[in-house]
Amino acid sequence: MPSFDVVSRTELPEVDNALQGAMREISTRFDFKGSQCSIERADEVITVKADDDLKLKQVHELLRGYLAKRKVDHKALEFKEPEKASGNSVRQSILIKQGIERDLAQKVVKAVKAAKLKNIQVAIQGDELRVSGKKRDELQAAIALIKEMNLEQPLQYVNFRD
Repeated sequence: MPSFDVVSRTELPEVDNALQGAMREISTRFDFKGSQCSIERADEVITVKADDDLKLKQVHELLRGYLAKRKVDHKALEFKEPEKASGNSVRQSILIKQGIERDLAQKVVKAVKAAKLKNIQVAIQGDELRVSGKKRDELQAAIALIKEMNLEQPLQYVNFRD
C-alpha cells in the first residue's frame, strides 16, 4: 500500500550558516559600526540583540535574506515580542519550528477527509503525518491538496513508498 510522510523539519546547520553570514555582514556594515547587535542560537531558539527597534528591523531583514539564500523557509520562524534589555537595547527571541503541532495536524486531516479522496487514510504519528492510499495518483492528489492549503508552517513530503 503506497504511503508518504508529511513532516516539518528545519535544517539547523543551514540556520547556523545563515546566522554566521548575517553576523559577518553586521560586523562589516557601516550602519552597524559601534553597535552592539548580535545573533545567537541555543537549541531551537535564536536570540537577536540590537541597540534599538530600527536596528532590530535591519537585523531581521538581514536574517531573512541569509535564510532565503540557504533555502530555509522564513515561515519556520516564530517571532516573539521584542523586550527591553539592559542599556536601552532590545532583545527578541525567535523560535525555530520543528515538527507539526497537534492542531495543525488535525486541520490537515480534516481537510483531506473533507475532500473525499478515495481510499486515503491520514494518521497522526507524534509530530508528523502518515498518508496512505491504494494508488499513487490519489497520494499525489493529497499532496496537491495539502500544498493548496497555504499553511503557516513549511511542510516536506518524505518516505514516498509504493
